[in-house]
Amino acid sequence: MLASTSWRTEETEFASDVRVGLSKRQKELHSKYLYDELGSALFDAITFLPEYGLTRADERLLLAFGGEMVAATGGSIDVIELGSGSGRKTRRILEAAGSSQPELHYYPIDVSSEALARCSLEARNLAEVHPLEETYLAGVDRAVACRRPGHSFLVLFLGSTIGNFERNCAEAFLRDLRQRLQPGDALLLGADLVKSRERLILAYDDPTGVTAAFNLNLLGRANRELGANFDLRSFRHLARYNENDRRIEMHLHALRDQDVTFTAVDFSIHIRAGETIWTESSHKYQLQELPAMAARAGFTPLKHWVDQEWPFVEALWTIQP
Repeated sequence: MLASTSWRTEETEFASDVRVGLSKRQKELHSKYLYDELGSALFDAITFLPEYGLTRADERLLLAFGGEMVAATGGSIDVIELGSGSGRKTRRILEAAGSSQPELHYYPIDVSSEALARCSLEARNLAEVHPLEETYLAGVDRAVACRRPGHSFLVLFLGSTIGNFERNCAEAFLRDLRQRLQPGDALLLGADLVKSRERLILAYDDPTGVTAAFNLNLLGRANRELGANFDLRSFRHLARYNENDRRIEMHLHALRDQDVTFTAVDFSIHIRAGETIWTESSHKYQLQELPAMAARAGFTPLKHWVDQEWPFVEALWTIQP
């Protein structure tokens, strides 16, 4: 049951989203808030776990076929990356794009200033870097405003981040992205493909407990930044696979009744034993559904590359005149 008193007139986006999300019948917290400084470090650790093959599959494809991906776009390009993080896996794309032109401009977009600082260091010898501390579409707006005559953009959306969107929201986002681009531009989209339930559950509930710590840190962040009093030991990480929607769902499962207050926003809520807080979805795709998805968003599928060790695809879509 939700109780509220006098809200502060100015409330951070995090505080507002927490209040709204925890007021729903199925309590939820947005997955973007998993990635504070500690959460980002924990996610980096997840990418090295043997059970989590997604990041390595993404990197294998970029390393093996990055030159081919860039060549398929044709002409002179500059690069925009959505959610660049440290930019580590983008290196092969930048090397290939810069090898055929005298100057390459790279626009990494991320909400983390720390990640952008690392990305700028990673790419400083490969391109002229223009870091943009923005949300995805706001960053694209700023990047395309700097379009150089005779240059197209290659937009990178790697790592299956598209899987964190609900499917209808994913297509809406791609349509919004398309509206900001022009003929000759291209999108390189990474997507995780459907695989066995057992393999997916292990990837999101590793025996080492790193993913559990990553998920629980979201409550820790609320404690640190919003003055909440979540007892992290009274929650357990829960990962389950929804067969019908082809998605992994990450939840925080309450082990006992508890009353949680948020002193920074003058807000409190009762959580019952057995309730869950839904923190992330990771949708998995069938390879054959992607071309139709591209067409509905206004792109033309050009080529794709699939990793066989961990089924994952890099799909190159273009905008035709």
